[in-house]
Amino acid sequence: MTTTGEWDKQAWRAEILARRAAVSAEQHATEAAALAAGVTALRASGWVCAYVPVGTEPGSLALLDALRAGGARVLLPVTGPPGPLTWAEYLGGDRLRRARYGLLEPDGPPVPDAMGLAELILIPALAVDRRGVRLGRGAGYYDRTLHAAHPTARLIAVVRDDELVDHLPEEPHDHRMGWALTPHHGLRQLAADD
Repeated sequence: MTTTGEWDKQAWRAEILARRAAVSAEQHATEAAALAAGVTALRASGWVCAYVPVGTEPGSLALLDALRAGGARVLLPVTGPPGPLTWAEYLGGDRLRRARYGLLEPDGPPVPDAMGLAELILIPALAVDRRGVRLGRGAGYYDRTLHAAHPTARLIAVVRDDELVDHLPEEPHDHRMGWALTPHHGLRQLAADD
């Protein structure tokens, strides 16, 4: 049996995934380029945890390359069993390998305590609300991982502009984001107030 919050999240997921599927390849490419340009405002020069966008997720490898060009060392998740994520360093698109679930991951060794090293963490999201509540795909990988983030790390949900919404259902295990990065509105700080 699902709780009301879980059902609400499933309805949100279905709606957002349908909207993403309707985005043209041209619009997706335009938004991905805007996100890649937007990461320069992050001024990251240390370790950054990020991800390789898959399918209709916002962004592209250009975002990761822009972070590296700005001086950051980029860590990407490595697929494994359900639980906290393991991370390895991104050294360019030619150093990615195919993994489970259609994902791409670095071909290098895991980096110990990656979450504790990261000054900022770019997190895939289907939506985020103005309070920082993030809606993911429901597998819980990030919720089981973010507790290990350094207390000063900036948690940034990456979403399309219309996926920054007023209110999402929240459950006790959800980790709130401090920021949202969108293609046209750039980096936006989120309020922690209820």
